[in-house]
Amino acid sequence: MSRRRRIYEGKAKVLYEGPEPGTLIQHFKDDAAALDASSAEVVDGKGVLNNRISEFIFARLNEIGVPTHFIKRLNMREQLIREVEVIPVRTAVRNVAAGTFASRLGIEEGTALPRSIIEFYYKSDELGDPLVSEEHITAFGWANPQEIDEMTALALRINDFLSGLFLGIGIKLVDFKVEFGRIYENDMIRLVLADDLSPDSCRLWDISTDEKLDRESFGNDMTGLIEAYQDVARRLGILFENDRPDSGGPVLVKS
Repeated sequence: MSRRRRIYEGKAKVLYEGPEPGTLIQHFKDDAAALDASSAEVVDGKGVLNNRISEFIFARLNEIGVPTHFIKRLNMREQLIREVEVIPVRTAVRNVAAGTFASRLGIEEGTALPRSIIEFYYKSDELGDPLVSEEHITAFGWANPQEIDEMTALALRINDFLSGLFLGIGIKLVDFKVEFGRIYENDMIRLVLADDLSPDSCRLWDISTDEKLDRESFGNDMTGLIEAYQDVARRLGILFENDRPDSGGPVLVKS
């Protein structure tokens, strides 16, 4: 088997050259970096769960007509995706005040917002993804006004879908961040959802107890993280009760 060419490696994923032109293989790692970037740990099974949860969500977004880069899941840790030109802006949708948003505006964490709020962050690990305005985005050429409008509309549509999906399994969608990319088709440019959607990128709380079920809520302590991710997967119906995803072998999931 020939060695695959690595295209990009981030904190939680690796992108490899795909089998066909215009495709990539997205590999989910078990790495979990501390939020203050002081350290990183390997959490066995995290990549398997994120791969499966993200596949479940992206497949359903495709079904309702939200354009994404997702093609299919290849194995327990990898997906086949379309290669896109990533827009270097993360789009956040906030439904409930939490984390830095709550502290920045002096709002009590857990306060429901009067409406869903969109924020943009410059995609830069070195700078800690600083908050930016539409003026920054257009001034530096990261996206044009039409693309900003499209990202906003798609993010709100994704929010509507995810809010209903998680509400149905007893989970509150507090907020999430997504990335978008451009696909060039002949003379047309199309925006699609890229990256992933999983407990790494969504803030998820149990509706009844406010128990935290996402990466952000664990801060620098990974204790209990894998159990929280397993809980989300079980509620979604993609992980059987006795399954234990780890780095040593496959896990039984519904196809």
